[in-house]
Amino acid sequence: MTGPGRRGLNPSRSQLSNGTVILAKESRVTPAVTLHAQFSAGSAFDPPALGGVAHFVSRTIDRGTRTRSADQIADDLDNRGVSLAVTINRHVLSIVCTCLVEDLEPMLRLLGDVAMNPVFPDADVATRRGEIVTLIRQDEDSPAAMANEALMAMLYGEGHPYGRPPRGTFASVEATDRAALSAFHAARFKSAGLSLAMVGDVEPARAIDAATAVFGAAPPAMPEPPVFPSVPAATNRRARVIPMMNKAQADIAYGFTSILRADPAYYAYMLMNNVLGQYSIGGRLGDRIREKQGMAYYVFSSLDANVVPGPLIVRAGVSPANVDRAIRSIDEELTNMMREGPTEKELDESRQYLIGSMPRNLETNLGIANFLQTAEFFGLGLDHDLRLPGLLQAVSLGDVHDAARRVLDPARAAVVVAGPYSGQHAGTRT
Repeated sequence: MTGPGRRGLNPSRSQLSNGTVILAKESRVTPAVTLHAQFSAGSAFDPPALGGVAHFVSRTIDRGTRTRSADQIADDLDNRGVSLAVTINRHVLSIVCTCLVEDLEPMLRLLGDVAMNPVFPDADVATRRGEIVTLIRQDEDSPAAMANEALMAMLYGEGHPYGRPPRGTFASVEATDRAALSAFHAARFKSAGLSLAMVGDVEPARAIDAATAVFGAAPPAMPEPPVFPSVPAATNRRARVIPMMNKAQADIAYGFTSILRADPAYYAYMLMNNVLGQYSIGGRLGDRIREKQGMAYYVFSSLDANVVPGPLIVRAGVSPANVDRAIRSIDEELTNMMREGPTEKELDESRQYLIGSMPRNLETNLGIANFLQTAEFFGLGLDHDLRLPGLLQAVSLGDVHDAARRVLDPARAAVVVAGPYSGQHAGTRT
């Protein structure tokens, strides 16, 4: 249950007989404990005909249980000075709170009740439906949101969970009712689909015992594993323009599919992306396009390697007059990285930045809990915090150059521009 003694985070891990995983880390920084429950219930599991149901669940799961009304839940939280945060991404839904150590057991009981016994009251479903419709309308009015959503659909196709809007559509949200929410919850919130991280001023044995008392009685059950369609490698450049002529700024989303998180080359991709779009003031992209040329309000790159080949995306916000120049500059920077790779200085400083930022990310209970959940989700091991610096140090210039050659070919990019742009040249290269 617990790894051998060593320096580093050295968390405890226990798996209950029903499949629930309990992660515990004692931290004496503050007299508080962070609870982070993570379920295999992200938007990738939406039924194809009912997009956005997972997001809808995340907005309504705390609106009452079989034994507590929404007002009672709110009162219980307020009386202890605690707030409950529910977040969701493509793969997981998380329920997170931080409480005083003396409130650990009652807060675990409340969290467990909210997670496992929601009733989705009709009145709250109707209220949240209206809020979600408003969020979708806001997305449709945002060039940045429209560009990103269109890029994901272009990269993965609308038949792939990554290619569908996580919040769903107006039609799917209107069709989602209490029965649909309950059915999704019953299918995804299973004992073997839960990992619970507890980090704070509490002994791991007490934390594990308290969690076992709340979650250990659930019958063993495993949610259905995801089945993702394969994504064929791009063979040509694709472009789309979304005219939004009433806007002042154009947003560019430019990207590729990349690799699995489990790919041994992941750390080379991680460093390549840092050099390209995150190192220093936005990396090479920020240095050239924003600082030297003054063409962009923002520009950066991001890498989301996951259990499917995740996207590597360049984002930029520019004046409509600078769209074509900005796209050409992105093409040039990616071509240079593909042809020449990073410099030794860029690689060394990116390594130093990523290794140096890890302690900062682990300064808080929440940061540690997030790190433990990520390591658990990807099967990285309890000692991942100790091994990560060595994994980054082992990456060579050649490894990063190989990564760039594998993924950064502008001739196979997908490019979307949303905003006040006529679209004559968005997909061209010069």
